[in-house]
Amino acid sequence: MEDFKSLESVFSLSNGVKMPCLGFGTWQSSDGEEAYNAVLSALRLGYRHIDTAAAYGNEKSVGRAIADFLKESSVRRSDLFITTKLWNEDHGYENAKKAIEVSLEKLGLDYLDLYLIHWPNPLKFRSCWQKANAESWAAMEEAVDAGKIRAIGISNFCERHIDELLKTAKIKPMVNQIKVCPGQPQKQLADYSRSLGMVVEGYSPLGTGGIFKNAEIQQLAEKYGRTVAQVCIRWCLQQGVVPLPKSVNFARIKENSEIFDFMISEEDLEIIANLKNLEIRPVRNPDEADF
Repeated sequence: MEDFKSLESVFSLSNGVKMPCLGFGTWQSSDGEEAYNAVLSALRLGYRHIDTAAAYGNEKSVGRAIADFLKESSVRRSDLFITTKLWNEDHGYENAKKAIEVSLEKLGLDYLDLYLIHWPNPLKFRSCWQKANAESWAAMEEAVDAGKIRAIGISNFCERHIDELLKTAKIKPMVNQIKVCPGQPQKQLADYSRSLGMVVEGYSPLGTGGIFKNAEIQQLAEKYGRTVAQVCIRWCLQQGVVPLPKSVNFARIKENSEIFDFMISEEDLEIIANLKNLEIRPVRNPDEADF
């Protein structure tokens, strides 16, 4: 296992693009000052990997924070890694082409570092999801060729969805972003994604807060002299998964980045992966999602 030593540590995507090993999530960060201040705080604290999505409704605020940070600092745009995602309403070739342009405009960026299909089987396209994904992917591949996107990938795709996409894809997906948290490591899907050359990202590494009530993880946090959040994020990273913790609180944003000076033992990694009776919603079946 690679020993990630700092926020500057990276994963290499299949096309050579470097992805910072710890991302900053913005799901449920409200558009306006909340998302703006959270992203600006994260960037000031050293995060260089920001994850948003059209569906989050906060791309403008995220983009404003990025722009203001670049103005105030000596950091270059090329030092940042910015991700957004294609929403369910916008699948299909023409729709995806327009959606990419809208996201670029809202974020105020000339290019995206990573663009993902957010969900594989939206309700709107349930009868033709394979075709819709193939067409969306073709638009994304064109955007790569045009220099508007550096890397493309998928989110919430299971093995069956990946296999269908690969039937027509000219560029193989470079990333699969899935839910990874204690008790829900999704090891089989993660391993399958990696076997096809993908880096795996893990959203909701804290189980959207559900982990904090668990006594076993509290005991492990005490053992390592860390917070529960730090143990969960470090656990995710030691699984070879890029964690995407989210917070709008400055102290917690800082705390979540301070995970590079300790290691969790193999035994404790297994304990965390197999935790039971957690107050965390199970991984959603994308074929049954009502959106």
